[in-house]
Amino acid sequence: MQSSFKQKETLADIFAKVKIVDEQMFGVILEILKKEKVQDCIGFLSDIGNQRQLESQILLQGEILKQRDKQKLSAIGNDINQIADILKKLKDHDFNYKDFSSEENEESKLSLINSIKDNRRIIQFLLFLVHLTSVDETLIQGGSNSLHLLVQMQVDLRIKNFENIKIQNCSLMGANFVKCNLSGSQFNNINISGINLNGALLFNCKWKDLRIHELNKLNGHTNGVVSVCFSPNGKTLVSGSLDKSIRVWDVKTGQQTAKLDGHSDYVRSVCFSPDGNTLASCGDDKTVYLWDSKARKKKVKIFGRNQIINQVCFTSDGTTFAFCSIDNSIRLWDVKTGQQKAKLDGNSGSVYSVCFSPDGNTLASGSGYYSIDLWDIITGQQKAKLDGHSGFVYSVCFSPDGNSLASGSCDKSIHLWDVKTGQQKAKLNGHCDTVRSVCFSPDGNTLASGSVDQSIRLWDVKTGQQKAKLDGHTHYVWSVCFSPDGNILASGSYDNSIRLWIVKTGQYKAQSDGHSGPANSVCFSPDGNTLASGSSDKSIHLWDVKTGQKKAKLEGHTHYVQQVCFSPDGNTLVSGSYDKSIRLWDVKTGQQKVKLDGHTHFVQSVYFSSDGNTLASGSDDNSIRLWDVKTGQQIAKLEGHRDTVRSVFISSDGNTLASGSLDNSIHLWDVKTGQLKVKLDGHTQGILSVFFSPDGNTLAYGTYDDSIRLWDVQKGQQKAKLNGHTKGILSVCFSPDGNTLASGSYDKSIRLWDVKTGQQKAKLDGHTHQVQSVCFSPDGNTLASGSYDNSIRLWDVKTGQYKAQSDGHSGPANSVCFSPDGNTLASGSSDKSIRLWDVKTGQEIKSYDKSYKDLLIQFIIPLQQNSPISEANINNFILLVSNYITILFISQSTIFQAQGALILKGEFINHQGIDLRNFFKSKGSCILEDFQ
Repeated sequence: MQSSFKQKETLADIFAKVKIVDEQMFGVILEILKKEKVQDCIGFLSDIGNQRQLESQILLQGEILKQRDKQKLSAIGNDINQIADILKKLKDHDFNYKDFSSEENEESKLSLINSIKDNRRIIQFLLFLVHLTSVDETLIQGGSNSLHLLVQMQVDLRIKNFENIKIQNCSLMGANFVKCNLSGSQFNNINISGINLNGALLFNCKWKDLRIHELNKLNGHTNGVVSVCFSPNGKTLVSGSLDKSIRVWDVKTGQQTAKLDGHSDYVRSVCFSPDGNTLASCGDDKTVYLWDSKARKKKVKIFGRNQIINQVCFTSDGTTFAFCSIDNSIRLWDVKTGQQKAKLDGNSGSVYSVCFSPDGNTLASGSGYYSIDLWDIITGQQKAKLDGHSGFVYSVCFSPDGNSLASGSCDKSIHLWDVKTGQQKAKLNGHCDTVRSVCFSPDGNTLASGSVDQSIRLWDVKTGQQKAKLDGHTHYVWSVCFSPDGNILASGSYDNSIRLWIVKTGQYKAQSDGHSGPANSVCFSPDGNTLASGSSDKSIHLWDVKTGQKKAKLEGHTHYVQQVCFSPDGNTLVSGSYDKSIRLWDVKTGQQKVKLDGHTHFVQSVYFSSDGNTLASGSDDNSIRLWDVKTGQQIAKLEGHRDTVRSVFISSDGNTLASGSLDNSIHLWDVKTGQLKVKLDGHTQGILSVFFSPDGNTLAYGTYDDSIRLWDVQKGQQKAKLNGHTKGILSVCFSPDGNTLASGSYDKSIRLWDVKTGQQKAKLDGHTHQVQSVCFSPDGNTLASGSYDNSIRLWDVKTGQYKAQSDGHSGPANSVCFSPDGNTLASGSSDKSIRLWDVKTGQEIKSYDKSYKDLLIQFIIPLQQNSPISEANINNFILLVSNYITILFISQSTIFQAQGALILKGEFINHQGIDLRNFFKSKGSCILEDFQ
């Protein structure tokens, strides 16, 4: 059970127990855990048998341990137990569940740092926890918080090996990773502002949801930014400034797209009309401008009454806008006619802020006499006066449902009001200076506030509690505004900048595994070394199974690639596409060998005969085609189905072809003659999958009508009907010995059947959505399943017990397939990715079987054509690109540095889904692929 930081045993007390442990044990234990591929560190260290094994291994490692006697051996055992006990306590502590770098934990963190900062053993233990994230997934947050503490304590982290560490949900702002090896590391939702990566190795990294304040800053204004506003579609941001200009920004790229000049004094407010076609602005030059937002030209100029105009606001239907002035008045203006509709007098002081209710019937105004007025727009009369603030009210904002009103004041507080009753619902305290701007999120659950204290705060509207504090501006925050989807918050400041912030209403996921569309099919080469994937992005990728790296991209199809399949010798790959074509590819060269045209609609299924000479294809044109692989000629067109042919399968002897169709029938064809041998009718719904037994004597098929049928191919009769599933059968698969059949269904279950008796042997429950695919391992002992719940599961066939779950896909796992040696499982998903999994551990494979120096060779050759490739040359190359890096950077603000960092493949994606490679490159990083 999780516990709070202030619990029975504090973090300081837990870490204090490290003081009695030999610090050299950490490195030795970590090495053994990695060597043994341990996933549950605590369980491994707690096991008596493992402890004895560890003791003997430790005695064999490290010079200081070689001569230990029995008494020393006992000390080793005590250290192991102590480490296991500390890890248990940390695992159940909030330290392993919450972001320790967040503001709410600041006090606890500072207290902890003061108690441990001078203890070398605890610092070594924190480093040990960081490295454990590469081994044990259950300790990732604890290791992430440990790295944050090391950064905060300014521990020297330079020139260290951090390969394969997994860090999430924390801040590493200002971390100094000069010349560190971070290859294979995974960073998720990390603030890397001001991080120093000069000379670092960054091979095959997976860094996602990154936050860099430097990237969130839109520079251009030469004076304070006092107003920001998103366009209704969220793609554009406008800003008004004390530099007298309005600027237009592209939200995705952060680039300025236009500068609107016209005002002769400070621009106080900018606001889009609801349709986004008109932009209104006002300011100290006592004018209001209406701009054509597309043409970026002035449409109308409206003069005020010789008084500074503070704010402008549109009604929800865009027909009327209001502006307020320091002359205590509010004016309503007709957008179409350009004429004044009404003047609202009666304010008790200068009006600083106005806001229309969502229905457009009520206008709220905040004044210099500490009050808020509610006005009836139809009658022009004051409906209510809300008192409670003890200072000027600078900002008012209606909630999206119109029931609540938020107000920000120079009394440093925010008030939430019930619009119907006029009563104060809550008072939000936290800012330490004037609140200049408040804004509700589109769903009404979050309130943002900007203050003279230079901070932005996010509040939970229901509870009134502060959710987050966003620091980064170096001067007053004058304006805040949510994007229409609520994911981005914009802020304008007196530091002349605009910043864009991600709002934590759900993590942004950016998948970049090669394909830019769903991976519809995956297939291993016969030797298990290459994986092919076909995608809705129209391409086929070939992947190196050992390294997980892409070997080739096969392009040519003009529509979705629906299925791929290797020839038996592994030299040819076939692909079937929605562009109606089939293509044969040379696996070694990646070149297209031949294009097979003939189908008049989508190609759904392709399959090679066992000798590799014949290819079968099924299509939405209701036909099956047989092709001569050598000549590329069509041998036969098999007609008879009345609807889409979903699945084709050739028996192992190559004589019989089975086809399953949405016309509710299965056909068996003679491959040599192309003649229909048997037609299996009588089904009430479509056939989704067909599969021959290894000996070719039995055909299994699954249907929409909840049943599985076994057909005796030789006798031409049904052997059995397997009932048990309560919904359609999406996938069937025979075990290698042919005695067991597995089935996956819409009913979320997997069933194992005895082929001889037709009886159900086991029902495997666990998936929370339909089971898309099932596949036996080559030895028949393990069954893999892929589901619409995004997970892949491994099952023990003998016991029917669940062995492991592999999570990682962010979309349905549509297809699973074992490599010929049974050690690797491939999965294809609607999240556009293919993943490789280690069957023994259930973990995703991120294998780097070549040394980093070996990988560099291919990039160094073009640079050293006349020099022999040697270890010395490689080291010189590394020195060359990192010779002038800055070890330390002294500045008043943290600046991201990556000069001389070596980047090879991998991902570097920020929280907006933007690839940061160019940003790294602009900082002096070396993208090694550029040298190929």
